[in-house]
Amino acid sequence: MTTRYANKIAIVTGSGTGIGEATARLLATEGAAVVLADLNEASADGVCKDIVAGGGRAAACQVDIREAKSVEAMFAFARKTFGAAHVMINNAGMGSQKHFLDTPLEMLHNMVNTNVVGTFLCAQAAARDMVKLGSGAIVNFSSHSGFLGSSGRAAYAASKGGIVAMTRVMAVDLAQHKIRVNAVAPGPIDVPRSRGQHNDERRSGWQRAVPLGRYGEPHEVASVAAFLGSDDASYVNGQTILVDGGFTAAGLRVENL
Repeated sequence: MTTRYANKIAIVTGSGTGIGEATARLLATEGAAVVLADLNEASADGVCKDIVAGGGRAAACQVDIREAKSVEAMFAFARKTFGAAHVMINNAGMGSQKHFLDTPLEMLHNMVNTNVVGTFLCAQAAARDMVKLGSGAIVNFSSHSGFLGSSGRAAYAASKGGIVAMTRVMAVDLAQHKIRVNAVAPGPIDVPRSRGQHNDERRSGWQRAVPLGRYGEPHEVASVAAFLGSDDASYVNGQTILVDGGFTAAGLRVENL
């Protein structure tokens, strides 16, 4: 167990599974007291119990990041259980795949309400506590879809692109309070959501398009989020780091040059 997060309190949303779970486990291993927050409280509680059984400090709560009152209740729970959070990991979100012409307005609303509004509410509440602490770090989650036009991602891309832009503004506005704000933008990651949404054609397409030729693993994204939330990234602010196996960096690739 390392001590990079010793005496730190962190909140990780969407921590009942996938990247959020991997991030919560990593922060706990590195010494943080972690609040695992998820819409599915049972899943977060399961991960929490596992962390505690392994000697870590963790507590679980239910949150609907779309609702301001629910977000405030999450922060009140964190303050009561461990104290005000030094680190906020905004991992919770939702995805969609639908051809633009078939995308209903409701889907766009859902993407924006969950991914943009949810990130906004959590970051703002976290920042208010961090101002009182005198410093802090916020890590938002965007996506490669916020940078490139993948098929069927109009609503999702709109929300994730919004997070990239919002991250920059948060970083500028909060710098005077010694609060850093950055984002992680994963490419294709092998998590339950992608396993359920990606058909054989899409999976094969990803393996061809990603220079590393594979899906990423949750812990590979978690390690970047943990870096950004730590003092190791003390001069990194307003950035979005793509964890995508080289997908957004690639142009034409042929073997016979």
